[in-house]
Amino acid sequence: MWFTCDKDILQEAINNVQKAASTRTTYPILEGILIKAYNNRVIFTATDLDLGIETYIDADVHENGSIVVNSKLFGEFIRKLPNASVTVKMENNSVYITCQKSEFAMLGNNPDEFPQLPAINENSMYEISQDILRNMIRQTIFAIAQDETRPILTGVLFEVRDGKLSFVALDGYRLALKTCDIDSRNNISAVIPGKTLNEISKILQPTQDMVKITFTPNHILFNLGNTKIISRLLDGEFINYRQIIPDEYRLRAKVNVNELMSSIERASLLAREGRTNLIKFDIKNDGMVITSNSQMGTVYEEVSIELEGEGLRIAFNSKYFQDVLRIIDAEEVYLEFSTSVSPCIVKKCDSNDYIYLVLPVRLVENS
Repeated sequence: MWFTCDKDILQEAINNVQKAASTRTTYPILEGILIKAYNNRVIFTATDLDLGIETYIDADVHENGSIVVNSKLFGEFIRKLPNASVTVKMENNSVYITCQKSEFAMLGNNPDEFPQLPAINENSMYEISQDILRNMIRQTIFAIAQDETRPILTGVLFEVRDGKLSFVALDGYRLALKTCDIDSRNNISAVIPGKTLNEISKILQPTQDMVKITFTPNHILFNLGNTKIISRLLDGEFINYRQIIPDEYRLRAKVNVNELMSSIERASLLAREGRTNLIKFDIKNDGMVITSNSQMGTVYEEVSIELEGEGLRIAFNSKYFQDVLRIIDAEEVYLEFSTSVSPCIVKKCDSNDYIYLVLPVRLVENS
């Protein structure tokens, strides 16, 4: 194997596939990147057996061949090279990298020992732009469960029904639902691991270039053109989220996102000191008062609202509100309530493509 290419192109390819390389394994080959060079194309592959990423670049291939190199060491050295042409050459079981006055040699591994990625037939697929997919991940991924007690909740539900694509994430305390139109009559329901979507979101670009998505009973394939990401799907039945979202509300407050976010951020400073992250909403006709207190002191914030319905006192974990206000792409939102012990629904005022549900914290005075 012997090829030459620009350092920036090589580094981007390595950065993408590195996301699938294993860092903790009893199978050392999984810590590597498989490099194959032929016909003026170099293919890079990494996998931890749950997630696999393959990408290719065009290069001047002087000699065909393949080898596995340590992902971390190879990537670090390439990253620190000057922005110039890089030559990668294999002799026997070693890889030699040269760039201007820099030379580096490292031992490689037998490419025959590297596991193959699952073969997936791409006849039936869904298509969505990178920008939309990136946004759907961003607006749901934060609400997945962080512990493994219910593994199915560590993923995001990918559901296509009646020409609508829905991403749903929930952790038992809050739920995030993002929808968009999709040109497909094929309905599907599958749960994608949160880790997979986190890594994909780092590769996706804010462009209208299309991503082709293909499913098998056990895997999902994202095809970005020169990069393919293959992941196992999570086993199990996802919660029927439609039963969780209330159809009606007793009061609704319209509020500016930035104003609400600033007030909650200030109130949460003391809420964190109290180790409960507890903030209280006192909703009245003339506005909403947000308070928090701890042994260190108290915070009092007034927020302007437009109210429909009667007032209410209710409390929340401040983190759950901050998480959604950071990512919701709207100037104003509706907060919908029923009772002081029922979920609050957050919706955009100008669109119905996003719903966020958060459970309140029961106050002693409400019991």
